[in-house]
Formats: sequence, C-alpha cells, structure tokens
Amino acid sequence: MNVSFLVSSITRTVRICLIFLLLIAPVGLQAQDTATDDGTTASTAIPDKPNPPRLVNDFAGILSGSERSQLEQKLRAYNDSTSTQITVVIVKTTEPYPIGDFAFQVGRKWGVGQQGKNNGLVLAWATQTRKIFIAPGYGLEGAIPDAIAKRIITNTIVPAFKQEQYYRGLDEATTEIIRRASGEYKADPKDNSGDDEGSGAIFIGLIIFLIIIFIIARRNRGGGNNRNRGGGWGGPVFFPTSTYSGWGNSGGGWSGGGSSGGGFGGFGGGSFGGGGAGGDY
Repeated sequence: MNVSFLVSSITRTVRICLIFLLLIAPVGLQAQDTATDDGTTASTAIPDKPNPPRLVNDFAGILSGSERSQLEQKLRAYNDSTSTQITVVIVKTTEPYPIGDFAFQVGRKWGVGQQGKNNGLVLAWATQTRKIFIAPGYGLEGAIPDAIAKRIITNTIVPAFKQEQYYRGLDEATTEIIRRASGEYKADPKDNSGDDEGSGAIFIGLIIFLIIIFIIARRNRGGGNNRNRGGGWGGPVFFPTSTYSGWGNSGGGWSGGGSSGGGFGGFGGGSFGGGGAGGDY
C-alpha cells in the first residue's frame, strides 16, 4: 500500500514538472528573439556588418553588378566629402521584425554614421513584403524628419518600384536624401600634417622670392637709363591672368580627386533613435 502511494506521488510530481516546463518554454524562446537595450539581438534576421564594408548591401540579388557599383560609388563619394553615411540594405524579408525595427537594428548593430555625430541613415527594402523604410540617425533627424522620409518614399521610390525600375527609385531617393542633408556635416580633415607643413614652407618661400624680384624690378624701372630694361617685369606680365586661373583649376582638380578617392573604410559607430517613416508599393 505504501509502495503504491509512493509511485502515485512520484507520477504526480513528474506531471507537474512537465506542465511547468511546457509553460515557460515559449517565454524563453520569445526572449531570445527580443532585442536588447543596447540594440543587439540574438536573431539571425539582422545581417552581420558587411566585410569588406559596403554601403550598398543587396542580400536579395535585385540589382545588377553595374547598378550596385554605381550606387556604391555615389554614396562613397558623399561619405568622403561630408562623413555622412547612407547605406542601402535589401533583403527578402525582415521577419520576425517589422521593417522599421529592422532598419533601426541594422543602424545600431553596424554603427552607421560617425560616433558622436550619429550622421547615418539606413534605407531598408524587403522585396517579398514590398515594404520600404528610411531610418535616419539622431544627427540627421533634423534634415530628414519623418514627413520628409515619408514623402521621399511616396513620391520617389514607390512610383519607380511599381514600374519595376528599382535602381532608378533607389538612385533618385538617395539623391533627394543627399540634397536635403547637404551641409549638415563635413568630413574630418585627413592627417597630412607633414605634407601640409612642407607645402606651406615652399609656398611661403615662393611668395618671398616673388616679392624680392618685384622690388628689384621696380627699382630698375625707377632709373632713367634702365627704364626699358626693367619693363619686362611689370605686374601684368609677371603675373599673367592665365597663371591665376590655372591655379584655380588645379585646386578644383585636387578637391574632386579627394572626394572620389574611395575614403570609406567602414562604419563609424553612429547611433539611431526612433525617427523615420515607411511605406509599401
């Protein structure tokens, strides 16, 4: 009799334990897919930071190689000249996340934008669910507020996507974003202090040399017998207009070369809040 009672008690205890485990299992699984406070997540739905780093990330294979290259070059040039980072992320689906949460998670996990400036922006597109979202970092929320992000999606991206002109939609949308964000930030100066000092010394030396020559020429022109001898050193002859315009063109050439030099080396640790807007097509 005592043995039967013991077996019955053990059976009831095992049943209670099994029921308890079944009740807490879904809670544990749900917790694994929930984003943490610092923006990280255990779910594989958020892609890892690209290596090597890229601003155009087509995980769905929608764009052609040349389209990806052209868009990448455009966004890199903008990054190099302003330090503002715009990244395009194309996936088939953002499940289990809504596309807005997905865009913010990508921005935080990858660190899009510069640390301290938070001047990054994520343009996310889910091809299967046909949804788009523009998520600006904290530093760009003033230039790209929710209403502007919604307008870019509605007026620029959606009409092009409905015609299956995907590259055109992304190209025109990023152009509009660049136009509105222009002037928000400038790229930090590159560390060429040694070269700058050498170039500055040469330039100062050249100026001093030209001043001395100019003074000597003026003195020679002051004498009656040497008036014609010094005539060739007059200001307009010694400093022709074409020389000045040549320096100006050279300066423009250096500036253009710097902006297209491929300075993008990766994301800088920017942070994201909750701004932005989405839509579908």
